[in-house]
Amino acid sequence: MANRTVKDANSIHGTNPQYLVEKIIRTRIYESKYWKEECFGLTAELVVDKAMELKFVGGVYGGNIKPTPFICLTLKMLQIQPEKDIIVEFIKNEDFKYVRLLGAMYMRLTGTAVDCYKYLEPLYNDYRKVKCQNRNGEFELMHVDEFIDELLHAERVCDIILPRLQKRQVLEEAEMLDPRISALEEDLDEVESSEDEDEEEEKMERQPSPEPHRRGYRDNDRPRRSPSPRYRRSRSPRRNPPTLDRHRSKSPHRHRSRSRNRRHRSKSPGG
Repeated sequence: MANRTVKDANSIHGTNPQYLVEKIIRTRIYESKYWKEECFGLTAELVVDKAMELKFVGGVYGGNIKPTPFICLTLKMLQIQPEKDIIVEFIKNEDFKYVRLLGAMYMRLTGTAVDCYKYLEPLYNDYRKVKCQNRNGEFELMHVDEFIDELLHAERVCDIILPRLQKRQVLEEAEMLDPRISALEEDLDEVESSEDEDEEEEKMERQPSPEPHRRGYRDNDRPRRSPSPRYRRSRSPRRNPPTLDRHRSKSPHRHRSRSRNRRHRSKSPGG
């Protein structure tokens, strides 16, 4: 009798709510000490007190499949099927993060696709750290938003196969959901605007100044004019040095004529 679903419970996804947990895991939960001692006779109001005592999340661990308190309370909520308002209060609870995750887990298992996106997506803004126990019994560190992302996209969370969730795009096209606006978009817009301003400032710095180049302080009073042709010829690289021009100006014919005159004078009879 203690393991049966309440009489007035509604079927979830066309089946008994407890059947959302696999039979082998469900059997291990029924046989666990936590279920027999802590979950016996719990009501929807008393589940909150037990949820506040949670220290980590997880499914089953060890070779003999031991259930964690988190998955035991999840099955207990499936058994007693609390009202939707209570689950919403679980999700909105900001003081106890594990109470919030327990409510999110139950909403993902029993809620419609619209309710899952409506109530779970705001938890993406919760970046608090939580502990998670893996199959080996070791504890790992994760964040609330990571757990919510797994609930919305993974096929199995805490060793429980999640019901199929309709894609958000389909619900938006059917006008059942408004487009999701991320809380980070405003920050991204501010970052992009600041980057654009920085780029514009860099472009302005790279552009050359419209003012002409400054001349030396000695030439400030002199009028700027084009160099004279004489100055241009003196700067010509083809002109030879003056010493070479002097030597080249003396032609060899001139030396020969002088030597001939000297010989002629020496041979003359008057000399």
